Amino acid sequence: MQLFYTQEINPQHNTFMLSEEESKHAVRVLRLGEGDRIHLIDGRGGIYETEIIDPHPKRTTLRVLSVTEEFGKMSYEIHMAVAPTKNIDRIEWFLEKATEIGLNSYTPVICEHSERKDVKVERLEKVAIAAVKQSLKAYLPQINPIITFTKFIQDIKHVDYTKGIAHCVDLEKKHITSTFKPKGKYLILIGPEGDFSEKEISQAIEAGFVPLSLGEARLRTETAALASVIEVSLLNR
Repeated sequence: MQLFYTQEINPQHNTFMLSEEESKHAVRVLRLGEGDRIHLIDGRGGIYETEIIDPHPKRTTLRVLSVTEEFGKMSYEIHMAVAPTKNIDRIEWFLEKATEIGLNSYTPVICEHSERKDVKVERLEKVAIAAVKQSLKAYLPQINPIITFTKFIQDIKHVDYTKGIAHCVDLEKKHITSTFKPKGKYLILIGPEGDFSEKEISQAIEAGFVPLSLGEARLRTETAALASVIEVSLLNR
């Protein structure tokens, strides 16, 4: 199945024109021609079976044959708030794998011990789009702007999520499977390489976050984040 991502399409379209970039990929790279069929995803759960009627390298035109909405919709929602790592490749790796498994949204959070203070949202979106296409999904995770830890805690204090924070401080913690229930809405906080400060942990707990354990091993930021996504996926299998 050849998948193309285009957020502009909607179920009301009978025909659709690919962007110049996607047209070039279809015609010049994949060498598709008139009558060939491809699938489009809109990132909102819609998957569209289409037929090429004009294979132009700058403006390929398609006929929409069928539409499936809510394709592969998960029975739960997961929002990962993860401090960006000093080496941004690690966060890109996490985002790629988490998208393949199942992720609704990601927020990069700047903490007291963060070594990286910025991210390029556009680059992360490209990583997520590639992962969605590779894993044959129709939902694109929302990549939120970078935000400070304190502002993030204030903004989500009253949001209706089951909230958890994974940290390395020697405090009582619960495993994800004993904290989260299936088919829920989950928000998980993962800190930077230097972990959360004790002040940040206290702030999170006061805001309703439950301290989480991911096992005995000390995990890297991106490993802890991906382990959390996997645990939630298995909980809802």
